[in-house]
Amino acid sequence: MKRTFLGEFEEIVLLVVAACTEQAYGVTIWENIQQYTGRTISLSAVHATLYRLEEKGFLTSEMGGATAERGGRRKRYFTITSYGNRGLQEIQQLRQQLWQNIPAEKMQPKLSFS
Repeated sequence: MKRTFLGEFEEIVLLVVAACTEQAYGVTIWENIQQYTGRTISLSAVHATLYRLEEKGFLTSEMGGATAERGGRRKRYFTITSYGNRGLQEIQQLRQQLWQNIPAEKMQPKLSFS
């Protein structure tokens, strides 16, 4: 299977879905992303990314039951697939290799004397 590359936001969304300890749906994923990143993002950006990740095979989704608190609407719950897990592991390995290849002197803060 051809390797599919993820953008930064796609990776973050996938990581948040993988890290969810309860059922992951749009609003909880959106809240977690904002909490972890400190970014203000739109819920529609999260939904678009979730559907794109599902099209790529990184996630699956299923509809939950209707609830009165949501006016009878159902929630779509997302779950990471084995392909998604494998993709995250490849990304983690690549990032670790790249970090390990950075010479230590390049990571030292440079003192500036003005």
